[in-house]
Amino acid sequence: MASDLIRLPLHRLAHGRAGDKGDTLNVSVIACRPEFFPLLLEQVTEERVAEVFRDRAPTTVRRYALPGLHALNFVLEGVLDGGVNESLGLDTHGKTLAFLLLGLEIEVPAALTLSR
Repeated sequence: MASDLIRLPLHRLAHGRAGDKGDTLNVSVIACRPEFFPLLLEQVTEERVAEVFRDRAPTTVRRYALPGLHALNFVLEGVLDGGVNESLGLDTHGKTLAFLLLGLEIEVPAALTLSR
């Protein structure tokens, strides 16, 4: 039932890590527990990630699933204001941008969160 679902920010279910190469951002989302990975696969899509980063206007967003690691890797192009040597932003490397993605809310079965 839909009433058995609760909305939680992604950081309650996963860790994140970000890095850069030029104007391209790499963001990994790693499930804290293997049973959370199917929720990530279902709900943390390229479209939703593009929406989270809409203010940075990515030219492309690609998702790579890493099931052996219970992780997703997203590659976003055109989001770092030209990269380290061109950007006037405070975080020219994009290291803190994993936190932006970890604020994304997803629906989680209440029973799954109670078994923590």
